[in-house]
Amino acid sequence: MASGIFAILDDIAALMDDVAVTAKVATRKTAGILGDDLAVNAEKATGFLSSREIPVLWAITKGSFINKLIIVPIALLLNTFFPIAIKIALILGGFYLAYEGAEKIIEYFFHRPKGDTPIVEKKEEESSEVEKAKIRSAITTDFILSVEIVIIALGTVLDRSLTIQILTVSVVALLATVGVYGIVALIVRMDDTGYRLIKYSNEKGFLSVLGRLLVKSLPIVIKSLSVIGTVALILVSGGIFVHNIDYIHHLFPSLPAIIKEFVVGLIAGVLVVAIFTGVKKIYHLFL
Repeated sequence: MASGIFAILDDIAALMDDVAVTAKVATRKTAGILGDDLAVNAEKATGFLSSREIPVLWAITKGSFINKLIIVPIALLLNTFFPIAIKIALILGGFYLAYEGAEKIIEYFFHRPKGDTPIVEKKEEESSEVEKAKIRSAITTDFILSVEIVIIALGTVLDRSLTIQILTVSVVALLATVGVYGIVALIVRMDDTGYRLIKYSNEKGFLSVLGRLLVKSLPIVIKSLSVIGTVALILVSGGIFVHNIDYIHHLFPSLPAIIKEFVVGLIAGVLVVAIFTGVKKIYHLFL
């Protein structure tokens, strides 16, 4: 009886060793998309009142966990019974990411308010609706990026047993959520941490200097993440098209991959924005 229990424990330990190795490889493969995920979600989680930052971030994090709970079993099932559906889902998601990225670029260059815009005090209900809309947008974007992460992780263990596949993909999905949103939480609380350091040090010494640096750095970090997040959306979408559509994959083989992915993502995004804008105008004409 005892020997049987030890044998089971040995099997579990061996399985965990295998999962640790495969998860390490899968995490390395998804490192690029995780970096994009961090940039995109950090940009989306900022811009709220200080008192609302953590509640908003927690709402997005819960949505991310739910996304993973939906995506992981569906990806495993589709990979077994209908693998082409994964590629179709990726491409559709790529169009959404391209649209979001291109819309931000077009908004910046062509629809920025000119001159000083008067500050209008928003009602609490309006502010709440804006917050909910941003959370929904962040969760939707996270869903698409999560699909990419899960599928890349799954692709590294296709030759392993189903148990290894399930555990590896689950571990990577969990690490992606905890790691990305943990770092985002640190970023959005930089200013509060800085103010506390200044107060604790009585505005003197190294802690005060560090606190002031954190406070002054936050706006720069947020603006940088806004730019990086937009570029990341375009690059991820372009990467999806390049790696999943053969015609695009073999187009301009001498062009550096990053430039090719950005151009493809930007073109796709502009086309989707144009189609969406045209449909909206036609819809309003018939109202």
